[in-house]
Amino acid sequence: MIRYFRKSPIPKVLLSLLGALCLVFPIGRHGLAAKTEPATHDPWNKSQIVMPEDLARWMLSPPGKKPLVVYVGFEFLYKSGHILGAQYVGTGREAKGIEALKKWAQGIARDREIVIYCGCCPFKDCPNIRPAFAALRRMGLTQLKVLYLEDNFAKNWLDKGYPSEKGSAQ
Repeated sequence: MIRYFRKSPIPKVLLSLLGALCLVFPIGRHGLAAKTEPATHDPWNKSQIVMPEDLARWMLSPPGKKPLVVYVGFEFLYKSGHILGAQYVGTGREAKGIEALKKWAQGIARDREIVIYCGCCPFKDCPNIRPAFAALRRMGLTQLKVLYLEDNFAKNWLDKGYPSEKGSAQ
């Protein structure tokens, strides 16, 4: 059988095809390289990212200097625990939630400092934060920021003892 493959043009065709596929789908140490994953372009820049410890300190500011904090994840998670004083308006991945965010944003001063967050899953995979940020940005909010919760809300906020509360949507 080995002799058949050496003399047959099939292995050369298969190797050529495999080589072409590797150009399109590069293979790295851990399987297919990140190039094959959907490219996500974050709608924010680095200056619009707030780290948990920075927001926790910012929340200690006098009332007029505190940002509005808006949760854009799933309502049941908001009810089980959220950042102290955070508002729940709608879920960022749902059209209904985006419409609620837009309606809410109509009454907000365009230069008001606002931090949105989710924390339902790892930040890079969050289905809520990017659509919510983009929608609010399109509304003209100039001081909009996003809270970077690398793993999730529980690990990156609650476990660190930052201010939180439980309860239903405001």
